[in-house]
Amino acid sequence: MDDAETDVLAYMTFPKEHRAKIYSNNPIERLNGEIKRRTNVVGIFPNEAAITRLIGAILMEQNDEWAVQRSRYMTLETMAPLSDNPIVMLSAVPGA
Repeated sequence: MDDAETDVLAYMTFPKEHRAKIYSNNPIERLNGEIKRRTNVVGIFPNEAAITRLIGAILMEQNDEWAVQRSRYMTLETMAPLSDNPIVMLSAVPGA
C-alpha cells in the first residue's frame, strides 16, 4: 500500500469540487447498465458486427449526453483551468 500511495491518491491533485466525481464509479456503472439493458432488448445478435454497431451507438449517444450536461458530471468549463490545451477550453455546447 505504501508503494501505491501516490497512485491511489492521485485524484487529490484535482480541485476539491471534482474529487467526488473522479473517484466515483457511478458514471461507468450507469453506462454498463444501459449497455446491458439495450442488448437484452435485442436478445440474439446475428453477428459480432451487429453487437459492435449497437454498443458503438450507445457509447456515442452517452458521450453526447455527457458533453451537454451541466451538473451531473464534470464539464469542459470546469476542467479548462486544469489544462493548457486550447481544445479543452472550447465550450461543449455551441454558443455557450
